[in-house]
Amino acid sequence: MDSGIECTVSKFANDTKPCGVVDTLEGRDAIQRDPDRLERWARANRMKFNEAKCKVLHVGRHNSKHNYRLGKEWIESSPEKVNMSQQCALAAQKTNCVLGCIKRGVTSRSREVILPLEYCIQVWGPQYRRDMELLE
Repeated sequence: MDSGIECTVSKFANDTKPCGVVDTLEGRDAIQRDPDRLERWARANRMKFNEAKCKVLHVGRHNSKHNYRLGKEWIESSPEKVNMSQQCALAAQKTNCVLGCIKRGVTSRSREVILPLEYCIQVWGPQYRRDMELLE
């Protein structure tokens, strides 16, 4: 899926997050080529992206907030004011649900089972101690 992708791609389960720096028009075009490639890959494999879940997160004070598309549809931008504490609380809530299912259904507590659940600390990179403690 990610052959030919120019930007950094983070994948976990069914989530794919392409990330890149855009400081020129050429950078914007390079970023746009990746959703184009992903869309072609999905079509070739008779799959579809859930456009409702696709968002662009613009980071930085001087971000020019370019628009991107997936196929023929424009990708919606995430709200400018993102509450990371709220995101951490949601991640912790989902993780606790998964841990509850694992505890009830899996007798093994080995590293192979538990380690993949620790990814959210690296993804969200919480800044507040209460968020770090919540996710740990």
